[in-house]
Amino acid sequence: MKNLLKLTGAAALLFLGTSCSEEFLEKEPTEFLTTDQIAEAAELNPAVVRGTLTGIYSLMIETGTGGTTNHDDFGQKGYDIYGDMLSGDMALSVSTYGWYRADITEFVAPTDFTRQRNYMVWRYYYRIIRSTNTVIDALGGNDAVPELEENKYIMGQAKAIRAHSYFYLTQYFTEDYDPAAEILPIYDDLQDQNGPKVATSEIFNLIESDLNDAITLLDGFNRTGKNEVNKYVAQGILAYVKGYKQEWQAVYDLTQSVITEGGFQIMTAEEVVRMRHDGPDTTPYGGGFNDLSTPGWMWGIDLTTDTGLGLVSWWGQVDYFSYSYAAVGDSKAIDSGLYDQIPADDVRKNQFRVAPGTSTHLMPINKFFAPERVPFGQNPMVTDYVFMRVAEMYLLHAEAAAQLGRYDEARDALDELLSKRLADSSSYLAGISDEGLLDEIYLQTRIELWGEGKSYLALKRFRETVVRGDNHLSFVGVPIPYNDDRLTFEIPESEIQNNPFIDSQND
Repeated sequence: MKNLLKLTGAAALLFLGTSCSEEFLEKEPTEFLTTDQIAEAAELNPAVVRGTLTGIYSLMIETGTGGTTNHDDFGQKGYDIYGDMLSGDMALSVSTYGWYRADITEFVAPTDFTRQRNYMVWRYYYRIIRSTNTVIDALGGNDAVPELEENKYIMGQAKAIRAHSYFYLTQYFTEDYDPAAEILPIYDDLQDQNGPKVATSEIFNLIESDLNDAITLLDGFNRTGKNEVNKYVAQGILAYVKGYKQEWQAVYDLTQSVITEGGFQIMTAEEVVRMRHDGPDTTPYGGGFNDLSTPGWMWGIDLTTDTGLGLVSWWGQVDYFSYSYAAVGDSKAIDSGLYDQIPADDVRKNQFRVAPGTSTHLMPINKFFAPERVPFGQNPMVTDYVFMRVAEMYLLHAEAAAQLGRYDEARDALDELLSKRLADSSSYLAGISDEGLLDEIYLQTRIELWGEGKSYLALKRFRETVVRGDNHLSFVGVPIPYNDDRLTFEIPESEIQNNPFIDSQND
């Protein structure tokens, strides 16, 4: 057991000790353990490989995982901000320190492959992929089904996370779904290092195979916390994948399974916005997006003081009540045009501060906030990260039903959500025609999931056009379609230089 415990610690170092040099696909340090050694140990003690899986979840929130010291380099939530800004739904309404200004909101990085932000996105997701390949290889490889039940669950999580990373790469680095287009290199084991771009269909075959395997392997898995991927999270990821491919029956079935079997509850009106008592006692009594234990959250990360996140974090960029850029000069706000479309009696309208002429105008101070509500206050960051909510499944289910012509079912799914947001959701939905239902679902998706990193996915899935409101600093009122090259990143210069199988032409 003593040796196995040593192996467990070393196995974790395979992830957390990865070099930060620009060649992100370099081999991991070899002074610790080989994959064969991990595999042999894991047959007797799943804790060996479980430690490496824990390391992957850590990578998802660590700073510098995009290979830089930039203050927008902090894992998945960093790229959620990129997507929200590219979609136009998150406005950089005041810019003092310059984060996101040129490269993201003015589209410099997506149109210039030498810019560092292309590299950050690329390096982060491929680093996660390489880490998951370590786990998968240690458990027998892509086609293996581990004998030990716990190892099955570890394999399922690793495959789901690998698929999640490849899916986000397809979103950020391609303009549209074209099965024949060669888009990205594919690496599905540790022997792969440099490779050519392969067809979109090949990438998606791996994504879907991984997620289907994960759903099977995770059946019966009772996770210890919501930081872990379970069967329903894997189904949710697959629903997004199928939606992007416009395979609506699959989306319908997957989301129905999560809704009916997952046991999650839509966040109530009291949970989605900071609430106050009625009458003379105006003391706040809860609400807001800061606690992983919220029943409507399916997947996220419980941040603690031990996590060690400070200014370089999602909260450090977005929350007015944290030690943040948002509090002192880089304001992130809801797009004014989107805000204007929220009905007056919709509880979500209260998530945003209305104070024209101030730096906090339309900032999400009643949706995302440190509970102490001290401006420029929270540090370190202990309010939690959300990756997926069950509300997303209701919205995707409504979208799939409408795409299939099942308009009554689409309204029912949408009403499950809106009944907790509007005073009279039935009357509201009755005024929307069948032909206008998809537009309404797109609108509700943008309102409900604002700031959660899903607007960019919706923009591409609905094949819509960005038109920025008047609180943006650039490109106000300019129609930009979802497949405009300004909305997708280029394969980075460092990859072209280091990978001889990729030529210098960014398509």
